[in-house]
Amino acid sequence: MPADPAHIATTRQLLTHLGLTPADLTTNADHGPAMPTVAEYLPRVAAAATPGTRRTYAIHWNRMATAFGDRRLDTIHATDIEALMRHAIATARPRRNSRHGRHAGEHVIAAARALYNRAIADGHISRTASPAHRIAKPRRLPNTRRALTPNELEEINLVAHTSGNDVILDCLLLRLHTETACRRGGALALRLTDLDTTNALVHLNEKGGTLRWQPITPLLATRLHEHATARGAVLPTDKLLRYRNRRPISARRYDHLWTRIGQRLPWVAVHGISTHWIRHTTLTWVERHYGYGTARAYAGHTDSRGPATTTYIKADLTAVATALAAMTGQPHPLADADLRG
Repeated sequence: MPADPAHIATTRQLLTHLGLTPADLTTNADHGPAMPTVAEYLPRVAAAATPGTRRTYAIHWNRMATAFGDRRLDTIHATDIEALMRHAIATARPRRNSRHGRHAGEHVIAAARALYNRAIADGHISRTASPAHRIAKPRRLPNTRRALTPNELEEINLVAHTSGNDVILDCLLLRLHTETACRRGGALALRLTDLDTTNALVHLNEKGGTLRWQPITPLLATRLHEHATARGAVLPTDKLLRYRNRRPISARRYDHLWTRIGQRLPWVAVHGISTHWIRHTTLTWVERHYGYGTARAYAGHTDSRGPATTTYIKADLTAVATALAAMTGQPHPLADADLRG
């Protein structure tokens, strides 16, 4: 017997009043997990993310929660996410090295994909139904960073040596990054146990959880050990780089350092020079003098993207130590003297 149209209309009005849809009535244990709202699901996504991912995407996840937090995951459309991306681009904070909000827009799409990747893994939605994967990220422009010239690097080091409230710490930071080409996070993560003064090595824990032993000059190894122990590092897990008050340094030390250098060297502020430029400088020198394979190992790159031949272009610790010895003009216990430039 056909349903009474009046009853259908009344039922639809009741469902609308209750905030339900006909699909809600069929959701049960046999049909998979109940579909959460964006606001309900985001805390679970954040809890499963790495600390670095949370720092990068937190602001965009908060925007998603504000924009459509009470909506279910399967009611968000690609247009909704694209509109959020356009808003992030338009309202991005201008900086000297900014790209007119392109990075903000890229991060919105990446944050949305991280949300829906988790939803796909949890069985809430299929990949083909993910709105975040239907939007192309803004095209990434070429990086403006370059290798610093020897004169520029000398000027930066001179300012660090002659200004500030802790020149010992600042000089150690610049020297550590120049010798190792490590990232800021790798330096901040260093502990007393990560320093091998016998073999002049530091154990770096960097982006993506990559771990590697990186050669440093014996002089720097000695200075780092003296610095750490003089400033209160005792236990193997105590942080290596420390303020004069014996507390471990934070990322704010880098901000303070480059602000001060930029005030004394206007070109540093104009170009937005940062610690990562030193990484470019060192790796460019290594690549020019010792080739791509050694530069790749020096940088700690382990990904397999690019031509298949990158699988076979590898360098060992000896090659990295040899490049370091040639670059610094100081001997290293692991370097091959016959292979120096």
